Amino acid sequence: MPTIKVIQKDGSQKEVAAENGWSIMEVLRDENFDNIEGACGGALACATCHIYIHPDWRDKIAAAEHEITEEEEDTLDQAFDINDHSRLSCQIRMSDELDGIIVALSGAKIDW
Repeated sequence: MPTIKVIQKDGSQKEVAAENGWSIMEVLRDENFDNIEGACGGALACATCHIYIHPDWRDKIAAAEHEITEEEEDTLDQAFDINDHSRLSCQIRMSDELDGIIVALSGAKIDW
């Protein structure tokens, strides 16, 4: 079972198990992480699942066919604290190829 390493707002890190095929949003929401609401259920209608993706994972996400779309970029415009590493966690589905992915919750202090 793949895992997700999550950097929280206070800088602490937590690792969680993720079912293959589940979106990162579903995993983090079910683990009760702050800031991950997923109000639209993954329909690209809100930005309540905004996260940051560690730069080492950008190419791996693209290789797993989860490149950012124009529609996702438009929805991200609704989010706070966006940067070059911003993604909507509902648009990235977990797989063995993404085992160990590092993400940070929106608003976390990161230096990448």
